[in-house]
Amino acid sequence: MKILVLLTLCGIQGLAAVAAGPSMALTSPSFADGARIPKLFTCDGGDRSPALAWSNVPEGARSLVLVCDDPDAPVGDWVHWLLMDIPATEKGVAENGTFSKSTVGQNSWKRSAYGGPCPPPGKAHRYIFTLYALDTWLTLPATTTRDDMERMIQGHILAVARLTGTYGR
Repeated sequence: MKILVLLTLCGIQGLAAVAAGPSMALTSPSFADGARIPKLFTCDGGDRSPALAWSNVPEGARSLVLVCDDPDAPVGDWVHWLLMDIPATEKGVAENGTFSKSTVGQNSWKRSAYGGPCPPPGKAHRYIFTLYALDTWLTLPATTTRDDMERMIQGHILAVARLTGTYGR
């Protein structure tokens, strides 16, 4: 049985059909939800992207989009990673990994790459990894920003999962 759900997440609004059953989940073998992100995955360490795993991608999903951002950045929301057109059949991404058919969009440093947590000294920041299951492929260029991507996914979101880590200096 399918139900309609109104999604209002990160300023994104749209109706999506969601299958009844377990919700899509996003986890990491590198850190638990709400826990500190290890230094290896930050600008103070190896600046490697953490391994991530997901489950319960809804039927009808064609692609996935992964975003990592810091809503606590002094200049406003800071995008650390934008990975688009991940095949919906994938179950996760390896440490420092990507996919041959996916596109890495621009982060807030204007690089098409992962940029690890790098907050100023003081209070720890939150780093939110958000996974979107879409009913379409985006096929956008590496110059795509999160704002561009968000406009393109409206009306195509089937499910959303989040994982939050923290890091401070």
